[in-house]
Amino acid sequence: MRLKSLAVLILGILAVAVIAVTVSARSFAGSSNIPDWLQAHVGDGDGEISQVVLERARALYQKKVAQGAVHNGCYFAMDATRPGDLGNGVLGRRYYVICEAKQSFRAISSGHGGGRNLKGVVDFSNGKRCAKNFGNALDSSLTTGGAYMTSEAKTSFKGFYRVGAKQDQALMRTFIQFDGEGETANARQRVIGGHAARLLRGMCLRKNPNSSYADHDGFVPYGKLVDYAGGRSNGCTSWSPADAEQIISMVKGNPTTLYIYPESRDIAAVGKSGAYWNASCLKEIGKPKFWPRKNLEPIIAQYKKDNPPPPPQPLPICTGP
Repeated sequence: MRLKSLAVLILGILAVAVIAVTVSARSFAGSSNIPDWLQAHVGDGDGEISQVVLERARALYQKKVAQGAVHNGCYFAMDATRPGDLGNGVLGRRYYVICEAKQSFRAISSGHGGGRNLKGVVDFSNGKRCAKNFGNALDSSLTTGGAYMTSEAKTSFKGFYRVGAKQDQALMRTFIQFDGEGETANARQRVIGGHAARLLRGMCLRKNPNSSYADHDGFVPYGKLVDYAGGRSNGCTSWSPADAEQIISMVKGNPTTLYIYPESRDIAAVGKSGAYWNASCLKEIGKPKFWPRKNLEPIIAQYKKDNPPPPPQPLPICTGP
């Protein structure tokens, strides 16, 4: 009788253990609790979001909502390991706008940090298609992965450009400042944020004393409008003008979170089991590198000291119509 009772007891203990392990495994597997409609967008193809990127972006958003820091119904994520250019004028969609209450998921294009080539010293530049170099040093023009929150919006006048015969348009560009934490904590110091991928090149001055933007001599700046949505940035997140307009309207006065992948720990883990990196870009770049600010900032500072920029020159006067 005692043996039978003991056997029953042992079987009961084993059953409880099996149930506990099963529940634990299920809890681990479904710890992110990603809803089915959103899980359908998870994948490593263009327009899809990789599992680890989504899980970290949701965790950051949910943490900030719980803290009362975010009341926005949407949040953002970016996968900087993916290609920015797919060829034939097609841009890779690697920036994600997720609004769970509306069951809305949208993938759009975004630029990555171009980095720099300090001639004769060190080259940490990135190509247009894939980013190999990442980092958080001042003046590095590199993307830094990690946690951000959107902050204030600043709109500034960049100059005029021609849109037709004697027709001019002012380029007003809005910049959304990002605030970071951890490795991204110096985002404000680096002036890292998001804006439309538009600028003016070949600047010159044209006489227009009636313009509200005229200087004390009655001149206003003019340039050629350039859309670099398919190019690189100075470390900021840049979007096409249409996408930028939508994103800025979503966060102006209503901050939310942005999670950018990869962090330095992910870069260090490349090649190890379970580590994620976009396969096509990894094949192209070989092995990515993270440049910590403590190592790179002194090199940049010394380079600037050894190679001072020429004194600023006044803009030339425009010629032609």
